[in-house]
Amino acid sequence: MKLIILSGLSGSGKSVALHTLEDLGYYCIDNLPLFLLKDLALGLHNTLDTAFTNTAVGIDARTNREALIQLPQLVTTALEQGIDCHVLFLETQTETLIKRFSETRRKHPLTRGERPLSEAIQLERELLKPIRDCADVQIDTTQTNIHELRDRVRGWAMGNASPKASILLQSFGFKHGVPQDVDFVFDVRCLPNPHWQPELKPLTGLDPLIEAFLEEHTETRDMRDDILTFFERWIPHFETDGRSYLTIAIGCTGGQHRSVYMTEQLRRHFERLGHSVIVRHRELA
Repeated sequence: MKLIILSGLSGSGKSVALHTLEDLGYYCIDNLPLFLLKDLALGLHNTLDTAFTNTAVGIDARTNREALIQLPQLVTTALEQGIDCHVLFLETQTETLIKRFSETRRKHPLTRGERPLSEAIQLERELLKPIRDCADVQIDTTQTNIHELRDRVRGWAMGNASPKASILLQSFGFKHGVPQDVDFVFDVRCLPNPHWQPELKPLTGLDPLIEAFLEEHTETRDMRDDILTFFERWIPHFETDGRSYLTIAIGCTGGQHRSVYMTEQLRRHFERLGHSVIVRHRELA
């Protein structure tokens, strides 16, 4: 089991960081009372449920001061129990935090009565010092925007390995309308049409005879290779930009033969590259 304890000053980007870990497949719990952390970590470590293999817990200054002081020992205990435990702390300069709270009009969780924002931030620094001191990694978000913070958290959590985007492939027929909410649409109506072959007309692009017919033609192979070359070049750029999902639609006239064949070709290719792939053949449903 891998456990990430995420903490930091209010306004430093903890929500962004936690959502980034969630996108990476972590089971995330925000604002967990620290006295529950030990039992939670041991319980998840002993469970057979793979949903908790990677878990991230957000801790903030509202936790009891005595519990915060005990956090370094809790981390040591977790490591001794065989839990791969890491602490990530987000830091930001006071002037930047004051500006962020002013712009968003959010209330700092430690402002009470006559306590001004600057004093609340300083108090929070003191309360969170035990977590900051035992952190594996500290990220200063003073000059960091949301996208840069996501990239840094993602890179740290993945060991600088880029996560693979999940891909939804959909075949369709243009005569039934172009699907909405897709990132890319490719038109394969220029390819030879099995519809005009009486023995092939009742079949679909899932049948070996359709595949054999289409692959006899050079233009089919060329279009497939051109589409794959395009995605081999550009999908890594989308992944670097933080895209977790891409939707690709392939259309022919009726959505039965050519688009289904091409969609299946892309599915095989992307699965070989390690992507999670979902396929929907709209007109075959």
